[in-house]
Amino acid sequence: MGDMSLDPDDSRPPYQQVSSSLRASILTKKPGFETGDKLPSGPELAKHFGVARGTIDKALDLLRTEGLIVTRQGSGSFVRERTSRPVGLRPHLEAAFEQKQVTLDFAGFSSETLHNALQEPLDKVRSGRLAPESITVRLLLPDTDGPMAVPVLVEGLKDEPALRERARSIALTNAGGIAHSVEMLAELGLVQNATVQVKVHRASSLFKLYILNRSEAFFGFYPLRERTVAINGNDHTFYDVTGKDTTLFHHAAGPDDASLGSQYVQQAQMWFDSVWSTIAYERQP
Repeated sequence: MGDMSLDPDDSRPPYQQVSSSLRASILTKKPGFETGDKLPSGPELAKHFGVARGTIDKALDLLRTEGLIVTRQGSGSFVRERTSRPVGLRPHLEAAFEQKQVTLDFAGFSSETLHNALQEPLDKVRSGRLAPESITVRLLLPDTDGPMAVPVLVEGLKDEPALRERARSIALTNAGGIAHSVEMLAELGLVQNATVQVKVHRASSLFKLYILNRSEAFFGFYPLRERTVAINGNDHTFYDVTGKDTTLFHHAAGPDDASLGSQYVQQAQMWFDSVWSTIAYERQP
């Protein structure tokens, strides 16, 4: 199982450090942590990490909640099959940043969820706990300069420029935040190269897609809901996407190129690259 001692400079509770270490091993498919593998017993894990058994139990509970492991009465805990099931993005992002070359492609309505999810791994890069050599981020967003499928007024499904300007502001704020946070790492000398590119296209985004290190894909549909907001003193009732309510499904490439996970990641990457290089363009200021 190798050296799995805790980091004395990590301020997180021990059970979170243990779960983070085990999660990274599972997500990167280290030997002994692949689909169907049985995890070491509670006492074995406690000995390896140098923590109490109760700490291990809390860490395993967290991994069970995330759906990464399953416990069978009398048999122990096992790594679950991870293809095509709802997942959370954050732990996978952290594992992706353990690689030397990090690539992250995103297509969706705005990058608000991604902006928030990136803060923890970027904090770990700043503190030296993660040390990638390069980070390349590509954001593919809708062009809000023309009429869109959403946001759109409930009454008659009419276009409203004020709503599109609001969507533009949200997208630019989060994309700009990502660019600043990532590119600052290179300016500080913490990574050799860090780039964030943003392109837009004229299609309306009704789903979101993340591709990490060209080896994992996360896909989810945006639910639509009616909402009312005040813009310049006027109430607007409109249909909007709800990114925070999106359920993500995870597909991981395996050693077999013919597997469902591998094919899904390949096709997702092919789709992203084709849109990026054809109908997508840099947004004009």
